[in-house]
Amino acid sequence: VATSALEINFTRLLSRCESIASEKRGETEWRLEKYVGSLEEMLAALRKSHSKPTAEVLTEYTRKVDFLKGLLEAEKLPSPTDKALANQFLAPGRTPTIANERMSATKTVHMQTKGRCTAEMRDELLSTVRATDLRNRRGLPLDERQSAAELEAVLQHHHNLQEKLAEDMLNLARNLKNNTLAAQNIIKQDNQTLGQSMRQADVNLEKLKTESERLEQHTKKSINWLLWLMLILVSFIFISMILFIRIFPRLR
Repeated sequence: VATSALEINFTRLLSRCESIASEKRGETEWRLEKYVGSLEEMLAALRKSHSKPTAEVLTEYTRKVDFLKGLLEAEKLPSPTDKALANQFLAPGRTPTIANERMSATKTVHMQTKGRCTAEMRDELLSTVRATDLRNRRGLPLDERQSAAELEAVLQHHHNLQEKLAEDMLNLARNLKNNTLAAQNIIKQDNQTLGQSMRQADVNLEKLKTESERLEQHTKKSINWLLWLMLILVSFIFISMILFIRIFPRLR
């Protein structure tokens, strides 16, 4: 079924929204909300269209639009904790929107949003701890100040460890993605090779079938010639015997 102009425009706008959502946006950024509103209107028109896509495709479109709407609503929440909790309930799309995507863009946006919420929660926690520590230091004895300094050093050390762990996890995810893409390319090449082999096998099977038919016809012709030759030979012997009997009558 040919893709309608409405669906083409819808997928282009959806891809643009996914691209904007993956970028770091300021509070003055208004385009994404307007674009998502337009997506909702176009999706409603697609459902009513005579050349509408299949039910599975419509479900995937709805899933992606709902994800973008939920993402906008989560960003309006006041605290990083609320944002992180709302982000957990978002369901990204399962398939890429455009052909040149390796993975669904909404899945990438979902992972990026999770990372940002986690970083905001960590920064908020550290800011609270440091502010409390600074208030407690004023008027504390020297020993308690040293303990507070040691506590801050420990917190900073754990913060550095968390950042290093996050960086290691990011590198691991990147390596896993590269390995997955490499495996996909290998599987794709193997499938192409297997497809070529199967096509060649089909061609060889057709050739073998044709040659078998020719051989069968040739065998039938050979059998026919041999049969005629035997008939002629038997007839010749029979006539010869008759002539021999006529020429040399039996002795009395």
